[in-house]
Amino acid sequence: MPEDRTPDDAAAKKDAPARRTPGKGAGGRQATGSGLGKGASARGTGSRPGGKGRGASGQGGRTRPQQAAVAKPKPWGLIAAAVAVVVFAGAVIGYAVYAVDKSNENRITAADQIQGVQAFDYAAGQQHVTENVSYEENPPVGGPHDPFWADCTGTVYDIDIRHENAVHSLEHGAVWITYDPDVLSQDDISTLADIVQGNSGLMLSPYAGLSSSDLGTPISLESWNHRLGVDSVDDPRIQQYVDFFTYGTDEDGTSLYPEVGASCQNPDFAANPLPADASSEPIGNSDAPTTDSAAPSTASTEPTAEPTATTAP
Repeated sequence: MPEDRTPDDAAAKKDAPARRTPGKGAGGRQATGSGLGKGASARGTGSRPGGKGRGASGQGGRTRPQQAAVAKPKPWGLIAAAVAVVVFAGAVIGYAVYAVDKSNENRITAADQIQGVQAFDYAAGQQHVTENVSYEENPPVGGPHDPFWADCTGTVYDIDIRHENAVHSLEHGAVWITYDPDVLSQDDISTLADIVQGNSGLMLSPYAGLSSSDLGTPISLESWNHRLGVDSVDDPRIQQYVDFFTYGTDEDGTSLYPEVGASCQNPDFAANPLPADASSEPIGNSDAPTTDSAAPSTASTEPTAEPTATTAP
């Protein structure tokens, strides 16, 4: 039997919230969890311990993991290039030092260091003469000579020039290279010409009968008081002689020729050289007469020169 409701029970029932049970909605479909989820989500947001609500920062509650620091790669290419430059520079400097040491080792500092060089003793101040001179040496290396010197500015002559003019050039510090034209080939002559051409203090000329002269070689090099005979244009002593005796000085700075600072230029002689058998004639530049320290021989009408000769071993 149902209990009789009192007025108080009816009021309590009216005030109590309505209980919603799962069931079909207005459309006859059963209510899904989405409707319930929205409310739960709304209630749960911001209620997690330690969490941040969406409204606080506008971002999700997760924090991005900290990325590990990436080491910057070393510029191995630049390092290798720098090492290569240092190594190359060291090699260049080392080779330069070696080359200088080697050059100094082979440098000639005295006449007797060139094997076979003959030395003579003609004094400075030889007289100027216009006669042809009977020289003791053939080719000559000093003594009386013509007032006009042969051009010696790297001049290549194609004739046997007058010896008296050539000796005057030796007095000015020149080196005179001579060769036997009947023995040397044209290629050999060209090799000698390459040494001489355009180099101040040098001159080159054929010398008739050189191979049968007292020197007895097809090539000879003359400077004041010195000469050297060689058999081949490839002989390294040719360059040694040229380097040491052209305007040469000894190791102590003593000049190896009498007239230091005298000119080698005589373009008139270069253009019209006097042959060996010609008589003296004014041609181009000349020096004032010097003292007579090598007087003409009393036994001959031609001046002579008599040196004291020594030969380097």
